[in-house]
Amino acid sequence: MTTPFGPQLIGETEKTLNALLLRHLDGTGLTEPQWVTLRLSDQFDGTVDTDGLVAVVGDRAHFPDADRLVGALTGRGLLSDGRPTVAGREVLASVQAAVATDTDAVFGDLAPDDVAATTRVLNEVVGRARVALERPA
Repeated sequence: MTTPFGPQLIGETEKTLNALLLRHLDGTGLTEPQWVTLRLSDQFDGTVDTDGLVAVVGDRAHFPDADRLVGALTGRGLLSDGRPTVAGREVLASVQAAVATDTDAVFGDLAPDDVAATTRVLNEVVGRARVALERPA
């Protein structure tokens, strides 16, 4: 059965991809929120410090405990001043290489036009959802 476009399909996709990620995080000692935090530290490397990373993690991932996540990764020696350390980069590279096998099987042979359209639509959905979050409940 095909799930129609909407929150359920997006949620099912996210949960399924997250299950693949969790397989590769097994043995690293990282939780999914810690992984997301470490990935964001790499994406914003050189543009934020610890406080800036906490803000980015709170804004992008909506983790209410962003300060605790950054602190835990710093305590493990994976972050320093909001940036990945050598050890943090090694974990990132290792997990990303393992995940690449799954993502290539999932995304690798999709038509470029379909990927471009999906990228546009999902970025629009995220942007609209962020605007909705800014409105009072």
